[in-house]
Amino acid sequence: MQVRPLNQSNRKWAMNLIKEVWISTKIVSKGKVHDTNELPGIIALHKNHRIGLLIYNIIGDECEIVSLNSLKENIGIGTALLKEIESFSTLKSCKRLWVITTNDNTDALRFYQRKSFKIVAIHLNALEQSRRLKPEIPFLGSNDIEMRDEIELEKTL
Repeated sequence: MQVRPLNQSNRKWAMNLIKEVWISTKIVSKGKVHDTNELPGIIALHKNHRIGLLIYNIIGDECEIVSLNSLKENIGIGTALLKEIESFSTLKSCKRLWVITTNDNTDALRFYQRKSFKIVAIHLNALEQSRRLKPEIPFLGSNDIEMRDEIELEKTL
């Protein structure tokens, strides 16, 4: 598996994947709308096939993982992308790597905690505001769990 920066030749594929997963190229976290088409990313490849994508945003000494998508689960794609963004963030002098997920996303909560991320905040009912910014956000998420809260996880670099 290879990981490399998202370039212009892969941007259309990346945005199609984001739209498929997130309904649009806009993702909301902590009341902020991210236009993923404007953000940098990292892709994972296997035998020249694109198999994963991580979109991020660096502000000051913090790097937010805006989206992490793996096209095949449990074969190390997410881990490879996460290792790459950790290394890159460290090179960019970031002190904090963080991510928001929703209360229904138990797979993401498990994944990040196994990678030494800690839950640092639970933003109760945050999706009420998020839906005002992006009405397409569904009310039911993974395992038919009501999507209400944002859970913030971080890893100190």
